[in-house]
Amino acid sequence: MIDNNFVADVNSVHKRLSEVLEPTPLQRNKYLSDLYNANIWLKREDLSPVRSYKIRGAYSFIMQALDDAPEQKNFVCASAGNHAQGFAHACRNFKCKGVVFMPQTTPQQKVMKTSAFGAPYIEIRLVGDGFDAANKAALAHCEEVVGGQMVPPFDHPKIMMGQATVAKEILEQFPDEETIDHIIMPVGGGGLSSGMTKYLQGVGIGCDFTFVEPDLAPSLHTSLVKNDRIKLTDVDNFVDGAAVAQIGVSNFKQLQKFDTKQVNLTPTDRVCETMIALLNVEGIVLEPAGALAIDALKDMQEEDLRGKNIICIVSGGNFDFERLPEVKERALKFSGLKKYYILQFPQRPGALKEFLMALGPEDDIARFEYLKKSARNFGSVLIGLETSRADNFDILTGKMDAMGMRWQDITDNEVLANLVV
Repeated sequence: MIDNNFVADVNSVHKRLSEVLEPTPLQRNKYLSDLYNANIWLKREDLSPVRSYKIRGAYSFIMQALDDAPEQKNFVCASAGNHAQGFAHACRNFKCKGVVFMPQTTPQQKVMKTSAFGAPYIEIRLVGDGFDAANKAALAHCEEVVGGQMVPPFDHPKIMMGQATVAKEILEQFPDEETIDHIIMPVGGGGLSSGMTKYLQGVGIGCDFTFVEPDLAPSLHTSLVKNDRIKLTDVDNFVDGAAVAQIGVSNFKQLQKFDTKQVNLTPTDRVCETMIALLNVEGIVLEPAGALAIDALKDMQEEDLRGKNIICIVSGGNFDFERLPEVKERALKFSGLKKYYILQFPQRPGALKEFLMALGPEDDIARFEYLKKSARNFGSVLIGLETSRADNFDILTGKMDAMGMRWQDITDNEVLANLVV
């Protein structure tokens, strides 16, 4: 059912946002377009003032709350990431007090950035070891403080209106002579995807949609399969911008009309591969959630790509470069270019030299560590190897077998690898 009121509300919010925020660019990316034989457009939400689309929802909520109650001056949110920064930016713009509850485990960089965006109107309180504890404290604070109002990260119509302005801008920026064939967007709590699809359907845009979730946080996909909002009991937080245990009520109401086939569950380590490629080739710094839509292109059929106009929503670029070694490690492991082995060397002169001679010219030792030094007959070694072609490892293991060497590949053994790597 078309909601004309929602379209009108989004247009109004967008007009007001344009007075304080520059539109983010919609760019045709030549590298990706050539790679996929398509016209790949990137909606660069990573270039917003807080490097995320979340600023739109925060502004939308607070400006409308102030319209309803001009005396409202106390806003509250719970977040360890992009929502907190957008919230802080909005509070400073509207000159109203904001209290941000963050887990005590939040990286100091994110705490400092949130403070910088909101000073002097923002107070940050570090509570608990995770989001649930911070959120509980934020809700309690709203009850205790007169006029305290919670600004949710995604589950509210006013938030959806703000995120839907991404779609409004796309329609204004896309060439008039062209047709949008497909829009790919990431999904966490569902504020962006529900807002955008509701708006685009409301104005009669009949393009295809793909919703992208991390494979280890499939909130929307699971809920569509069960035809009910399901809360996941176990969520991997690496793709933190989209790692949500349960999709929002308002958001699922809009998204439940879509088919599970429209939800792409992308491997977490493959997202790292995409992040590294965009950084090395294009110089674009993306957070894991910001790379989801681009990564999903790898799963599309050639006939669905060839010559089509496809828009990927680049949702955020708040990346902590201290995570870069882990991202590179995950990317190399996914592409088969890095492996970890436990080797057992005979305790005799020349055994190590024989192994080193078995390495190919493209093989590089990234880690070497003796694990056990007391055995009389053999010594166990942890070795990490990087190479330029995945089949080099088949050549190496063939040589090790021919040498009679005992070895175990622990690359994909998470329990063992976490203990020794």
